Amino acid sequence: MGEAKTPLSADGRDAEENKYVALFSYVYILFLIPLLAKRDSKFCQFHAKQGLVLFVIDIVASLFMWFPVIGQLLMFALAIVSVIGIIKVLNGEYWKIPYIYDWSEKIKI
Repeated sequence: MGEAKTPLSADGRDAEENKYVALFSYVYILFLIPLLAKRDSKFCQFHAKQGLVLFVIDIVASLFMWFPVIGQLLMFALAIVSVIGIIKVLNGEYWKIPYIYDWSEKIKI
């Protein structure tokens, strides 16, 4: 599982000041708000990049909605990950989502 807290910010001020913007990272295309508006915030960029990967996975997963059980379970799982991400952001935590974090680290924006 992902780590609960990673002290990427020395004093935690970045997370505290930007958590309300960073929560948009896990709300579908709204990940663009923290990605573009808070380019100087490591906290926002960390979560926005994960939100970008989650959004792409969500688009691909939506193709499976036509399969009754598999599609619904997949979309439900993605919704759960998004809710957990929002909770972690509001707690000021850096949550490394398994697999998604690795892909997000490859994004250079």
